[in-house]
Amino acid sequence: MKQYENHISIKSWAEEDRPREKLSGQGRRALTDAELIAILIGSGSRDESAVELSKRILYHYDNDLNNLGKASIEELCKFRGIGEAKAISIIAALEIGRRRNETEIKAIEYISGSKDAYNYLKRFFIDLNHEEFWVLLMGRMHY
Repeated sequence: MKQYENHISIKSWAEEDRPREKLSGQGRRALTDAELIAILIGSGSRDESAVELSKRILYHYDNDLNNLGKASIEELCKFRGIGEAKAISIIAALEIGRRRNETEIKAIEYISGSKDAYNYLKRFFIDLNHEEFWVLLMGRMHY
């Protein structure tokens, strides 16, 4: 009788369920956060697939990409199956996403209230691991 393992490698999955093939066939929005991270890290270990590892990492960060975006290389390397290269790949991808978000923000010409000020400044604070104090000085014309 054949012994069945608890772990099934991604190569054994149906082709349409594999993250890379799923992205190629169904588009990027069809993938979960864990599947996207699995593509970044490339492989899991003998005991778990890249998707399972990614789910474990996301769970640790409350399934919140903003929390994951604040993780250091050292913190990510504490996960079994994540070495320095994989940790750097995750951090780099999240940083690209953060920068993309920055470039999509149109220059605010007029700040009429605290919400406008927040929307303008949040890109500078989103992934900080520490507190900062900033002062926004404006003239009477709210520029």
